Amino acid sequence: MSSPAFLQPSRHTKKRRRKDEIFKLVCVFAAIVAVAILATLIYKVFVDGIGRVNLDFLRKSPSQAFPKKAGILSPLLGSIYIMLLTILFVVPVGVAAAIYLEEFTIRKNKLVQFIQLNISNLAGVPSIVFGMLGLSLFYTTMQLGKGILTGALTMSFLVLPMVILVTQEALKAVPKSYREAALALGSTQWQTIRKVVLPRALPGILTGIILAASRAIGETAPLIVVGAVGFVTFNPKGLGDRYTVLPLQILDWIGQPREDFRVAAAAAILVLMALLITLNSIAIFIRARHQSKV
Repeated sequence: MSSPAFLQPSRHTKKRRRKDEIFKLVCVFAAIVAVAILATLIYKVFVDGIGRVNLDFLRKSPSQAFPKKAGILSPLLGSIYIMLLTILFVVPVGVAAAIYLEEFTIRKNKLVQFIQLNISNLAGVPSIVFGMLGLSLFYTTMQLGKGILTGALTMSFLVLPMVILVTQEALKAVPKSYREAALALGSTQWQTIRKVVLPRALPGILTGIILAASRAIGETAPLIVVGAVGFVTFNPKGLGDRYTVLPLQILDWIGQPREDFRVAAAAAILVLMALLITLNSIAIFIRARHQSKV
């Protein structure tokens, strides 16, 4: 027995449902295509480079004459130094700026709104622009040279907006009642922030810091502008030493005509992917552990 006519969907409703189904199919198809392309690239890199990934590959320096004996020690150390120095510079400034904007500026005046707007805009600026800024400020004006220090400071400018925004979101996630309870018990505002708000927001802040470290490892364009070179056979020992990073070394090997260099580049890509996956996995673990306690 058919349902009454007034319960039947109208022609307009049927049309909207068809459009909804078509849109879902288009989204699923796009997702499948994207995953397929990514899986193909990963498979090709894995097949080409997995045979070269070993301890010797990690302990030896690059070579442009003997690709089968080349390693990634110097670019790997350069990437690690850049990442550690970037985090060292960014964390105090980024967290302090986020605390000020979120906790000490209850009334959002025009100055605070202007600062907040510019931080949000800086998060979307192309990385090459920060490279030009680093070249002008740290190399030309401050004359810091083209060493690791200049590269790390430039990368700090690049990831600073990300750290500030993520820290702000972590602070916003702390319930207002926590602050009110601490203040009602006689705590000062700074004591409330230090002993109540920050411990609660710490997992989110750490997640943002780790994601910023991941971006510092993967970025290349700003470092090229401020003096990073594509081929270095010595390990950097000081902040003023010349250096290279894994993405630049990969680019240098890919540009070589011999197939053995491309195999080495594929192996270096696998190492870089392993570093990025490890850092992102740590961020996911911290977030999941925090959510399980809530």
